[in-house]
Amino acid sequence: MSYDIVTIDGDGIGPEVCQASIAVLREACGSDRLNFIACEGGALHYQRSGQVLPDDTLAACRSAHAMLHGAAGLPGVTYPDGTEVGNDLHLRLRFKLDLFANVRPIRLLRGVQCPLKDWQPGQIDYVIVRENTEGLYASRGGGVRLRDELATDTLVVTRKGVERVARFAFNLSRQRQGAPRDGQRRVTVCDKANILNSYAFFRAVCTEVAQTYADVAIDYAYADAITVHMIKKPDFYDVIVAENMFGDIISDLGAGTVGGLGVASSAELGEHHGLFQGAHGSAPDIAGQDAASPVATMLSAALMLRWLGERHADAALLGDAKRIETAVEEVLAQGLVVPADQGGKARCSEFTQAVLHQLR
Repeated sequence: MSYDIVTIDGDGIGPEVCQASIAVLREACGSDRLNFIACEGGALHYQRSGQVLPDDTLAACRSAHAMLHGAAGLPGVTYPDGTEVGNDLHLRLRFKLDLFANVRPIRLLRGVQCPLKDWQPGQIDYVIVRENTEGLYASRGGGVRLRDELATDTLVVTRKGVERVARFAFNLSRQRQGAPRDGQRRVTVCDKANILNSYAFFRAVCTEVAQTYADVAIDYAYADAITVHMIKKPDFYDVIVAENMFGDIISDLGAGTVGGLGVASSAELGEHHGLFQGAHGSAPDIAGQDAASPVATMLSAALMLRWLGERHADAALLGDAKRIETAVEEVLAQGLVVPADQGGKARCSEFTQAVLHQLR
């Protein structure tokens, strides 16, 4: 079977990291397994056309098997209300395609120096599942700003939204080997149930869902406290599930503990669609200089293959995903071709060639 993959290079370093990842995907999967469909979108396209997500791009995304995105956003390219145009690309895709689960693996790779003292590869390996369509971000475009005196946004939590992201988190835990500390399959609910009714409801629904997963433990952590726990005992975690805003914040914290956003992959998943991109931004200050690290996008491309392989029972894709992950980690572990964000001087093209060589 062949798969149609929409690619959106986007802005800043987006074209560099996206094209590097496409080269790796072609090497891993062969020339006839993946059909790449290049589409427009992002802040630069908005400047040119007035559209951040053109209708034809959205139509292609709806019909494709998956989407791979570079990065989006440019300084000063904003809407009249001051919000960034670039972010609106994946926000629109998120809501229009109902990509309700944002999946952020937090794994310390060999060859990446951990900012936390004495932690080694294998000891930090968990996943943050962020509810992606509700929470505080449900107010996107609907908040109130009154005479430059008052502004409000509403936090929205529904039973349907919490149930489905909770089930996603518990099912994901079942697919994993448990937390590094004790091997326990565990879902940690991140909230502020002690303060706000909306989060108390979020916790209650997660607890109801947990009753149908006797093989997976449930754990609770307040959003402020978990920022300490993620630093002090990262090996305790297996899967963390959180409301949209909290999930957004702790995902970047988690990435910081394993080397930064430059090595952080990301998937936005729904029942029928999947969008994959590195967790970093567009870094326009180094765009076009061959200075970007493609690691996060390459690992996101591997996530894409894994998701497609599971959906279509395609063992070959699952194997290709593992090969890419192993190749990227092996290049990092060798320490000969090190991206700038990891303290080295390797160009984007040099790292890409090293991964291609490792795959061969």
